Amino acid sequence: MSAQRALGKRRRELQVAVMLLTRLPAGRLSGDAPALREARWAFPLVGALVGLIGWAVFAGALAAGGSGLLAALLCLTITVLVTGALHFDGLADFADGIGGGRDRAHTLEIMRDSRIGSYGVMALILASGLWTAALADLEETAGPLLFMVIGALSRGAMSALQESLPPARADGMGHLAAGRRRAGQVALLVAVLLSVLLAGLAGLAVVAVCAVVALALGTIARRKLGGVTGDVLGAAQLLSEVAAWVLLAVLLPG
Repeated sequence: MSAQRALGKRRRELQVAVMLLTRLPAGRLSGDAPALREARWAFPLVGALVGLIGWAVFAGALAAGGSGLLAALLCLTITVLVTGALHFDGLADFADGIGGGRDRAHTLEIMRDSRIGSYGVMALILASGLWTAALADLEETAGPLLFMVIGALSRGAMSALQESLPPARADGMGHLAAGRRRAGQVALLVAVLLSVLLAGLAGLAVVAVCAVVALALGTIARRKLGGVTGDVLGAAQLLSEVAAWVLLAVLLPG
């Protein structure tokens, strides 16, 4: 494959990742759309972009005289808008399924249901509350690099689960993006290394907490579902991000 064709392929894969993970304009795809699994290498890159947008709103609100709490709420709002609440939806479905499912089939049935139950509601309230409170506590510390690192590595947690577990269904995102891909592995490794090199101990802490969340959810998904679904991936992203902000709020000065 020529360098020009390879570059064009990577550009289309990046477009697919932007289209999947955000509501941002990604342009019209030229040629055949790449398979979703081929676009997985770009997940951390898209996450870094989402994080940068969140930081811009957070910093702008603080510069305008807003409180840390208001800035954090506005940051959460723009994140929801930019991502189309994709990962929030995944967390709600995952919580409902794991909380209310009697067996594998019933759990998958609940997770496919578009209605939200009490487990899902509580999961969203707790995740949003912890995310907002932790970020508000970091108003003097949370710069653009931390936002980008957390955005990238929390999407990297999704990729790690897809690298290590089979899909639980024969359809859906868990199936379409499943499978080992060298480009995805390299991109994840690069994201981890850059996070540690650029953000130091804070970056290492984010790497560790995202790994723990991915391992925990992967274990639950394997035991309860036999693999991953799109909802598992969404829950992994959001819980990784929340856990990272909470850990940094504990470790770093406000």
